[in-house]
Amino acid sequence: MSVLDGVSLLLAVGLFIYLLVALLRADETRSGHAQL
Repeated sequence: MSVLDGVSLLLAVGLFIYLLVALLRADETRSGHAQL
């Protein structure tokens, strides 16, 4: 596994987590109350 593969994998995972968090936060604001 080369360095470039590791970097691209890290970027893909980071982007996925970012979108997931964005969706969850949008869902919370739409429902009107935070689950925390």
